[in-house]
Amino acid sequence: MRHLSILFMCLIASGAVFTLGARMAFGHGGQIEVGEGAKGPVTLTAKQVTALGLQAATADTRPMESLLGVHGELAALAEAQADVTLRISGTVKAVYANLGASVRRGDKLALIESRVVGNPPPTIVVTAPIDGIVDARSVIVGQSVEPNTALFHISNTARMRVVGRVYEEDVGKVRTGQTAHVKLIAYPRELFGGIVTFVGPTLDAETRTVEIGIVLDNAKGLLKPNMFARADIVLGQNKAALIVPNNAILEAGGEKFVFVRQGDKYVRTDIEVGAVDDKYSEVLTGLVPGDEVVTVGVREVYTLYLTGGSAPAAGKD
Repeated sequence: MRHLSILFMCLIASGAVFTLGARMAFGHGGQIEVGEGAKGPVTLTAKQVTALGLQAATADTRPMESLLGVHGELAALAEAQADVTLRISGTVKAVYANLGASVRRGDKLALIESRVVGNPPPTIVVTAPIDGIVDARSVIVGQSVEPNTALFHISNTARMRVVGRVYEEDVGKVRTGQTAHVKLIAYPRELFGGIVTFVGPTLDAETRTVEIGIVLDNAKGLLKPNMFARADIVLGQNKAALIVPNNAILEAGGEKFVFVRQGDKYVRTDIEVGAVDDKYSEVLTGLVPGDEVVTVGVREVYTLYLTGGSAPAAGKD
């Protein structure tokens, strides 16, 4: 009620006349009747449009993708990781790679002195088995090590994967080879391209979801394991979709609708929505190219619509 009162005060200031039941409030220039009868188009003068701050956009055609949103976390590729271990017992005599170091295959990581009797005792140089980053180090100089002890862990992060889960009802829409747009909380203005490379073979009985994997390049080195990601999987594309801005669309009673400007009238028009992205929605039925829909002030227009607002021709500017 407070919202409606503010709206009416705004319209009175712009020169409107209101009727509510048998009561009327008059201003100078134009009038809006608010009746209890059937709802109909809302008629506004130019002054009233300005007072409400209404803005509109034109329904137009453009390429539009059908997307499926998936949340997940970044992880290194399983085949791009390696534990560095030994086959002998010995003592660490030197460590050449620190945590976070970038190494190439064959680079020295540590020097181990064997416990085999000898003068001097034999030594073994531990080297990196793959290119990557040392993301775990568990040895220090003087430490005793045994066979199969993990001395280092190396991950190659030139490519990363988003590990996410898809609900049961959406599993049939996802397949390997589909492209995806990935956003990260850490870099909200960056958009990363990815490819679906894995759709899990089993359904989790508790969550009713299937694990999926989306691989993306990490050429800039920005991506790090465990970062939270939002991936939009591209299910299809309409190269000439009719679209309107998302903020033009309202929903009530299970119906979606917009207000179309027709001269000085604003007509509620029910629509069917298809694909949706961050800014636009595809309109399948209800509009044609060139229709002007209210984007800013649409809720105020809807408030007037609910009260059966209309303005007689005599009140127009």
